[in-house]
Amino acid sequence: MDTTPDTAGRGPEPDCLFCKIVAGEVPADVVHETEHSVAFRDINAQAPTHVLVIPRDHHVDLVALATAAPDHAVEVLRAAGAVAEQEGVAGSGYRLVANSGQDAQQTVPHAHVHVVGGRAMTWPPG
Repeated sequence: MDTTPDTAGRGPEPDCLFCKIVAGEVPADVVHETEHSVAFRDINAQAPTHVLVIPRDHHVDLVALATAAPDHAVEVLRAAGAVAEQEGVAGSGYRLVANSGQDAQQTVPHAHVHVVGGRAMTWPPG
C-alpha cells in the first residue's frame, strides 16, 4: 500500500485567494513573474518591502511544494532572491519567511514565501 502523502499540485482551489490571484480573478500588485511563480506586494505590509512569492500551482505549504515539485520550490526561492535584488534590499539584508499551519499564522493555505526588508529586523521573530 502506498503511504505517500497526497502533496501533488492541483489545479486552482476554488476558495484559495492565491489561486484567484494567479488566475487574475483577484487584483494584486504583481512585481515579478516566472513560468512557475508569481510575486506580489503584501496588502498588510510589515516592512517597507513586503512581497509574497507563490507557486502558480496549488500546494498547501512550502514543504508540500518541495515534496511534490522540488524544482518549483527552487524556482520560488530564486524568484524571492530576484525580488530582493529588484526591490533594492539584497545588499542591506532581507528576511524570507515561510509560515506553515495555523499556529504559525499561515492565513492562506497556499505555499508562499514572504520577502521582508527595508528596515532592521529583530531577533527572535514573533
